[in-house]
Amino acid sequence: MIFVDTSAWFASIVPSDTDYKTAATWVTQNTQPLLTTDYVVDETLTLLRSRGEALRASNLGEAFFSGTLATLYFLTKEDIQHTWQIFQHFSDKNWSFTDCSSRVVMAKLNLTDAFTFDSHFRQFGFVNVVP
Repeated sequence: MIFVDTSAWFASIVPSDTDYKTAATWVTQNTQPLLTTDYVVDETLTLLRSRGEALRASNLGEAFFSGTLATLYFLTKEDIQHTWQIFQHFSDKNWSFTDCSSRVVMAKLNLTDAFTFDSHFRQFGFVNVVP
C-alpha cells in the first residue's frame, strides 16, 4: 500500500502544476492500493479551493468519500496526541501538523512508500518517495 500526500493529489489533477505530467502518469501506471488520511483530504480540498480549483476540489472530494480512489484512514485521538508529540519534538523541522500526522500514520501502519512531492517526507527517515 502506498501513502498519498497532498502535494501528489494536487499535482495529479491540476494541469498547471509543475509536477502534473509526472504525477498524472504515475497515477495511471500505479497498480498498488493507495491510502490517505482525513487530514490530507482536508488539506488537499482546502488547497484546491484556495487556489481557485473549486470544481476539482468537489470532484476529488467525491472520489475520496466514495472510496473509489484510495483507502481513507481517519486519525484516532491517540494518533492526534502522537502527532502533537512529533510536532513538538521536531520543532527544528518545517513539518506541518498534517505532515506530522502522515508520519505517525505511516509508522503505525508500517508503510514505507509515499507518493509525494513534499521534501519533508524524505526527512522522516524511513520513507521511500515515489515516483
